[in-house]
Amino acid sequence: MKEKNKAKNILKEYATITVGMFIVSASVYYLMMPNSFVVGSISGLVMVLANFIPLKVSTMTMILNVALLIIGIVFVGKEFGGKTVITSLMLPVYLRIFETVTPDVPPLTDDMFINMLCHILVISIGQAILFNVNASSGGLDVVAKVLNKYLHFEIGKSLTIAGFVTAATSILVYDRKTLVVSLLGTYLYGIVLDNFIDGFSIRKRVCILSKKYPEIQQFVVHELHRGATLYPAVGGLGNQEQTEVVTILEKSEYAKLLAFIHETDQSAFVTVSTVSEVIGEWNKHKKNRLRKAE
Repeated sequence: MKEKNKAKNILKEYATITVGMFIVSASVYYLMMPNSFVVGSISGLVMVLANFIPLKVSTMTMILNVALLIIGIVFVGKEFGGKTVITSLMLPVYLRIFETVTPDVPPLTDDMFINMLCHILVISIGQAILFNVNASSGGLDVVAKVLNKYLHFEIGKSLTIAGFVTAATSILVYDRKTLVVSLLGTYLYGIVLDNFIDGFSIRKRVCILSKKYPEIQQFVVHELHRGATLYPAVGGLGNQEQTEVVTILEKSEYAKLLAFIHETDQSAFVTVSTVSEVIGEWNKHKKNRLRKAE
């Protein structure tokens, strides 16, 4: 059963990576390349180099991605490199397919700034999907992961640092307007990407004061398969001793808990706060519960 679940999880991860890479590649080819702005990425650098090196964009992307992939394996780890080796191959393969099927793609609109915003929105979705399974589209994302691991920079800010250098190279072949749009797009890209990534990891910290705390505790542990911490509390008004139940849940689990509390104790006092990141064995606890249930 464990092997079956492991295989299912691996299949799910790589299916997710395939979808994420398709979104990233399509955004690069259909939204960035036709407009010639260089939002900091390996693809943007390739667009600049294409003016000096007589190779297809897909071919140069493959060469640069492989070089940076080696850096990723050395500094980030084999697991990251193992996933990224797939994405590093997917990007140039997708680009080559797009080059063959639709060789001449016009800009989405006549406004470069609007096209840049559309590119940032679409590619950030794809990148967030990849980072959520600890993968990367390759290229400068490897550099971002290295900065994130060793210097604890946010991924979006790491991409911005590496991306600004790449975006600045646009002045070598394009005009000043393109340079400004490229630099601005790189900055916005980092901000939007961080927001998308945070959306995947946001959790709810729920604190409950209720006389029926044992029932609530049991529901959290046995129905939601999450941990719960009990704290002794004393009311400031009447000095009554109470017990507070504290747990951290996903959004869907929080909705289920709230419905249960309404049915169990309508007089319960509940406070909720948003948690942007949880570190530790938070997810491992749930997985172990589910395996036992199977």
